[in-house]
Amino acid sequence: MEFAELIKTPRVDGVVLHRPFMPTVEGTLCLTGHHLILSSRQDNTEELWLLHSNIDSIEKRFVGSLGSIIVKCKDLRVIQLDIPGMEECLNIASSIEALSTLDSVSLMYPFFYRPMFEVIEDGWNSFLPKDAFKDLESMTDEWRLSEVNKDFSVCPSYPPLVAVPKDVDDDTLRKAATFRHSGRFPVLSYYHKKNGMVMMRAGQPLTGTNGRRCKEDEKLINATLRPGKRGYIIDTRTINVAQQAKARGGGFESEANYPQWRRIHKAIERSNVLQESLIKLVEACNDQSHSMDRWLSKLEASSWQTHVKEILTTACLAAQCIDREGASVLVHGTEGTDSTLQVTSLAQIILDPACRTIRGFQGLVEREWLQAGHPFRQRCAQSAYSNSKPRQEAPVFLLFLDCVWQILRQFPCSFEFSESFLVLLFEHAYASQFGTFLGNRTAERAKLSLPEKTVSLWSWVNRPQELERLSNPLFEANSLVIWPSVAPQSLLLWEGVFLRWNRSSRCLDEAYEEMVHIIEYNKELQNKVNSLRRQLAQLETEDPLLQTP
Repeated sequence: MEFAELIKTPRVDGVVLHRPFMPTVEGTLCLTGHHLILSSRQDNTEELWLLHSNIDSIEKRFVGSLGSIIVKCKDLRVIQLDIPGMEECLNIASSIEALSTLDSVSLMYPFFYRPMFEVIEDGWNSFLPKDAFKDLESMTDEWRLSEVNKDFSVCPSYPPLVAVPKDVDDDTLRKAATFRHSGRFPVLSYYHKKNGMVMMRAGQPLTGTNGRRCKEDEKLINATLRPGKRGYIIDTRTINVAQQAKARGGGFESEANYPQWRRIHKAIERSNVLQESLIKLVEACNDQSHSMDRWLSKLEASSWQTHVKEILTTACLAAQCIDREGASVLVHGTEGTDSTLQVTSLAQIILDPACRTIRGFQGLVEREWLQAGHPFRQRCAQSAYSNSKPRQEAPVFLLFLDCVWQILRQFPCSFEFSESFLVLLFEHAYASQFGTFLGNRTAERAKLSLPEKTVSLWSWVNRPQELERLSNPLFEANSLVIWPSVAPQSLLLWEGVFLRWNRSSRCLDEAYEEMVHIIEYNKELQNKVNSLRRQLAQLETEDPLLQTP
C-alpha cells in the first residue's frame, strides 16, 4: 500500500494552530505518511511535528466555510487546527483518521525512521539476558540459563533464554509449562543479594475444576526454597476471581500440593477496568468547570489513585516477604503479563538500588516488561480519547510508571533519573520513532527483525546529552531498601502527566532551574572549602607554629 493513496490533500495554506498556553501559529499544514506537520516558516516559531500514531481521535467542527479539527493525542495533548475551506478540512480529517489507524506493524514509522544522531551504543544489544545472567552468576551458582524456549515453542511470550533453578532439567520445564497459563512456567525475576531469597513469576496454574496437579511444577518452585524455609505465593486476584477461573480451566495452587507455600490474594484490577479508570481520570482533569466538589468527586469516581495504592501495596508485600521475612516469592495473576509484572518490577525498585539508576531502570523495563511478554501493542493501541470500543487496551505500563513516580516523589534523592525519564517512557510506549515498544512479545519482535530494521530507544537515551537532561540533580546513591508509604494521603495525582497540558509549566520550569542553580552553587562552595582545607593542611606541615592546638 502506498501512503499517497490515503492522503487526499497533502498541503493546505493558512491553517491556524491552537495549543494551550502557547501563542497561536498560522502556517502551512502538510501531511506525510507518518507525520502531521505545521510550519509558519518564520524564525523563532516552533513547528508542530506530530506522529499519526500519536493521534487517539479527532473531532470536526464547521462554522460557515471554516472547518476546525480537534486532535486528541495519546500523550493526552489536545490541539485545534482551523482550516479554511470545508472540502480541505474534510479531506485532511479523513486522511488523518486513515493514517492514524494503520493495522500493519511494518508500516509504522520506526521502520522508516533514520536517526539524525550518532548511534554510540546499539540499544538492542544493551540488555541481553545472557549479560544479566553474568551478574547473577557473580552472586550465586544455584541458577542456570535454559534454552528450552529457544524457538518460542514452549512459551510464545517468553524470551529464548530464561533463568531457572540449576537442579531442574528442561524436560521438567516443558511439563511444568503445560500446567501454566500460556505456557508461562515459573522463572526467575529477581535474586536478593542480601539473603539469597528470590522472586519468581508465572501464569496461573491450570488446576481446573478437577483439581489437576503437576509434580514437575511443584518440583520447579520447591527448588527455589532453602531447607526448612517456607515461601509465599502472591496471587494478584481476589479469592473469588481465582475460584471462578477454575471453571475456565485455570485456578490456583492448593495447599495440599504446595504445603511449603503460603498463598496470599491481593486484588489488582483487570485491564478493562483500568482503561475505564484512565478515561474517567483524563475527563476529570480536562473539566474546566472549576468546581471543587465536582473535581474531587470525579477524581474519586475514576478510582485511579485506588489502583495505584493496590499495586504499590502488593509490591511492598512482595518486597517485605523477601527482605524482612527472608522468604522466596512467586507472583502470578491470570496471564502473568500485566499485574504480575507491575508487582515484580516495583518490588525491585524498592529492594534494589541498581534499578533506581537510569541504566538499571532501562534494564528493568527490558527484563520485566519487554522480554517478559507484556503486550505493548495491544495495551497501548488506544489512550484516553479513542472513540472506538476498547478491546485489549489498558494503561498497565502507565500505572507502573505512576507508581514509580510516587516512590520517586517520596525519596527524591534516591533516584538517578528525574520525572522527565518516566514521562518519556510513557510517550514512547504509545507512539514512537523507535522500535523498542513495537509488538507484543520477543518472538514477534524477532519475526519483524526489529533489531536490524529499527533504532532502539535506549540508543537515544544513552547519549551523554540526553542522560544529562534526564538526570536527577538531587541524586545521592542510596544502597538501602526504600519503603514507600501507601497511605491514601501519601499518594498524589501525577500532575506531570495528567495536568501537563492543562496548565502553564513556566513557574515549574523556573523553580527547577533555580534548584539546579542552587545545587551547582553548593558544589562550587564545597569544592572551595575542600581546596582551602588542603591549603591549610599544607601550610601546617610547612610551618609547625601554624598547627591548630
